[in-house]
Parts: sequence; structure tokens; C-alpha cells
Amino acid sequence: MTNYVGVVEDDANIQNIVSAYLKKEGFDITVMETAEEAWDLWESQPPDLWILDIMLPGMDGYEFCKKIRQESDVPIIIISAKDDEVDKILGLELGGDDYLTKPFSPRELIARVKRVLKRSQPSLQDDHSLPDKIKAGALFIHENDRRIFWHGQEEDITTKEFDMLLLLAKNVNRAFSREELLIKIWGEDYFGSDRAVDDLVKRIRKKLPDIPLETVWGYGYRLREEEE
Repeated sequence: MTNYVGVVEDDANIQNIVSAYLKKEGFDITVMETAEEAWDLWESQPPDLWILDIMLPGMDGYEFCKKIRQESDVPIIIISAKDDEVDKILGLELGGDDYLTKPFSPRELIARVKRVLKRSQPSLQDDHSLPDKIKAGALFIHENDRRIFWHGQEEDITTKEFDMLLLLAKNVNRAFSREELLIKIWGEDYFGSDRAVDDLVKRIRKKLPDIPLETVWGYGYRLREEEE
């Protein structure tokens, strides 16, 4: 299956270079100059990954990244001329999966694209090695087809929301530190802030009201065992 990449960049030279390398690697792409164009694409034909410049006319890349993260965990690689540490941290905390400073090697960008996609699209496992269904109180998970039911109602959730719920449901009452959750859900090479964990928990609690997903103060989170 060919991955579809959205490139949001207003510099024509960078557009051409990035497009050429992505096409050479077999990716389908759409190039846009503004975040407003990108948002229209997101609503009509969402890409599997975004390559996003920060300094854009109109809505900037930070705001676009924030809007996307309110709806999806689709991978976002930020490319920017801003190389200060605070800019990188902000980009990652707003939901970027990686941050590449201009000027960059196109080959390095391709390597990062492949790595992020591999991490976000885990290979299918043998169905016989997986439990078919997992139940934790009113939470019911179909692991093989990645479906979540809360009080009998199927919920629309993102990839990382599913991964966290699955991990916690398999380990009811076990407390996980924020660092453990970052590694298990985002991967060992993720170097953003552990605030990403807090933001993910906040989204889960909003979608699944009254879920016994408890904060372990100063440490992390656990899913408490609870009868329906």
C-alpha cells in the first residue's frame, strides 16, 4: 500500500526538492503553500503523514499542528528554519512527531518519514497470538480489529488513544510512569515532553466519561479495576 504525504511549505525550492525525493521513494504527495489549503485537504482526503513548515502565510504551522492533534494522531514531521531549542520543544509538545531544522538533507528527511510511518503503522500480528477481546469494567476492546466500546457504545478513537487503553486494560490496577507510557506508546526514539501523555489522558477522559483512569500523583496513571 502506497503512503500518502501532505507537504505544507511555501518555499518553491524546498517544495520541489522534497517532492522529487518523496516521489522517487514511491510516495503519493500533495503540496500546499498554506495551512488553510492543508486543512481543506485534511477534511476531504487526509494524508497518512504531514511534512509541515512552521513559518507559513496566514495560519502558522504550530496552529495547524494543534488543530490536527485535536482530531487525530496522524504523524507530523515539522521542518523549520527556527532552530532554537524552545521552538523544537513547542513543536513537539503541540503534537509533532519529529522536528527537522532547515537546511536539511533530503535523504535524512526521507529516513525520518520512513521511521515515523513504521512506528505509527505497526505490522499486523498473527491473530492466534492475540486475545480476541479484552474487558475491563465497562470498557470492552476488540484488539484484532482495534475497536473500543464504552458502556456498550462503540467510540471513535485515535491510534494512540487505542494503544494506551489497550495497554492499561491488559494491566488493570498497575501504575505506569509517564516515561514508561512514552516509550510504550510513542516509541523509544521519541524525544518530546511527557506532557504528551497528559494530553492523551485528557482526551481519553473526555471521550469516555467516568472511566476509572486514575492519576498517580508525581508518577503517572493506572486503570482501576471497577465493576460495571
